[in-house]
Amino acid sequence: VILVYAAFVWILARTLRELPRFNSSYVEGRVECYSRVNVGIAVATDDALLVPVVFDADRRALGEIAAETRRLADAARRRSLQPAELSDATFTVSNLGMFGISSFTAIVDPPQVAILAVGGLRGNLMAVTLTCDHRVVYGADGARFLSRLRELLERPLVLTAGGT
Repeated sequence: VILVYAAFVWILARTLRELPRFNSSYVEGRVECYSRVNVGIAVATDDALLVPVVFDADRRALGEIAAETRRLADAARRRSLQPAELSDATFTVSNLGMFGISSFTAIVDPPQVAILAVGGLRGNLMAVTLTCDHRVVYGADGARFLSRLRELLERPLVLTAGGT
């Protein structure tokens, strides 16, 4: 399961690099696009939701992301994360598929401009819901983002062949 989730984060990070408005913030009336792609991964504990960060996810190999997501999720459940591991996410992904949830809507964590809610994998189908701050990205932008994400999820070898 962790490898599937890591592959999702790996592909998501590359999508964010290609479409940088989704990897930005809206503060005091202006948009700031980040140079780093730091993906926050929502982790449910018994009594809290923690969001540790996979830093520079767009520059990491799949194996590195798998190891890091496993380490961060374990540390979150043990409550042993360091403060720096919980800050500076530029985009968040929330996965409730492991709880049997097929789809849901997540709330954007300001100043981020978007969050992706991932439902459970059913055969070769998975529901994802993108919530956006419309001061920065609109519905058509979101459709392009989801279309590119779907394309890369369906054909991940494009990335390993140097396609992006």
